[in-house]
Amino acid sequence: MNPLTGLRVVDASTLFAGPLAAMHLGDMGADVVKVEHPHRPDPARSHGPSKDGQNLWWKTLGRNKRTVAIDLHTDGGRDAFLRLARTADVVIENFRPGTLERWGLDYAALSASNPGLILARVTGFGQIGPYHRRPGFGTLAEAMSGFASSTGEPDGPPTLPPFGLADGVASLATAYAVMVALHARERDGKGQEVDVAIIEPILAMLGPQITRWDQLGTVQPRTGNRSDNNAPRNAYRTGDGSWVAVSASAQSIAERVVTLAGRPELADEPWFASGAARAEHADLLDDVVGSWIARHSREEVIAAFEAADAAVAPIYDPSDIVADPQFNALGTIHRIKDAELGDMAMQGPLFRMSRDEARIAFTGRAHGADTEEVLTELGYSATELAALRGNGSIG
Repeated sequence: MNPLTGLRVVDASTLFAGPLAAMHLGDMGADVVKVEHPHRPDPARSHGPSKDGQNLWWKTLGRNKRTVAIDLHTDGGRDAFLRLARTADVVIENFRPGTLERWGLDYAALSASNPGLILARVTGFGQIGPYHRRPGFGTLAEAMSGFASSTGEPDGPPTLPPFGLADGVASLATAYAVMVALHARERDGKGQEVDVAIIEPILAMLGPQITRWDQLGTVQPRTGNRSDNNAPRNAYRTGDGSWVAVSASAQSIAERVVTLAGRPELADEPWFASGAARAEHADLLDDVVGSWIARHSREEVIAAFEAADAAVAPIYDPSDIVADPQFNALGTIHRIKDAELGDMAMQGPLFRMSRDEARIAFTGRAHGADTEEVLTELGYSATELAALRGNGSIG
């Protein structure tokens, strides 16, 4: 038994925020049924690198999901989706607002015989407002939230992340919202719609920038790897060509770092007493800390910082992550048997629990691999399935 065993989630979303939310729920034991168009599968299946014709991103994003191919434009596909929704606790979708309504699959229709259904709607801009009909992607949220404007070098352009940051944050918000709605259902058995706009969760993660602007009229500047809240805080190159990150948010840590670097007297300076004032002297502190780090190997730097009880971390690539003893102790990286590619490593569920266990039962499956199985569970006969396949309602 896993924490969410017995919960059924229908994932009718594409690309990243919605499917990632469904993946998180599947990791905890939910029975996730992925619904895709018979001829236009989730575009995530073709994003990023592949091996032997197998998309590697999908192997992670599609894990723990049974896949069915249903055309929601057709009467037969609409009926199949309604029957699937009757058995579901949660439906996650990210069609442009108004699309489900146009197909006759709005919340009223989906919940007519399943009043406890949770419908999570994940879109770029939400279900209301002047932008709600616009195409929305995580990149636009990273731009509009203020993330890009505060990221990058001071004399450089606003910087976007090289991965789906806003989608990832929105996926966590969606999974959280689903669990809140399920808890609320315990009061009276009634479900509800959940409206997640991808532009909002990442904004919530960026700290008090709205309050800062409201109260002080200032905006967070681009500071590269520095912070305008504290120093020393940067990425520093070691003597053997590696990189480490140092953070000295706490006063005691900042004192230990400058002492380790051979300049303990800096801690007696009046400006050293606050993070913001130290940030104003970042050039000096970066020179002191960076010069010391540049004279030592990464291994020596980590050992010295650890002995001094100061905060440092190596800047890793994937080869470092899979070899790191802390990640190994946590069991962060899972090795899963994949039907096409054999043994495969991927990052696992987000956390551990003392009584219950998350799991990755299988990697992302082929498009429509479970259509017959799932629809048979819904009561379709072999004759009915053949008819639906013949008229293009399923794949």
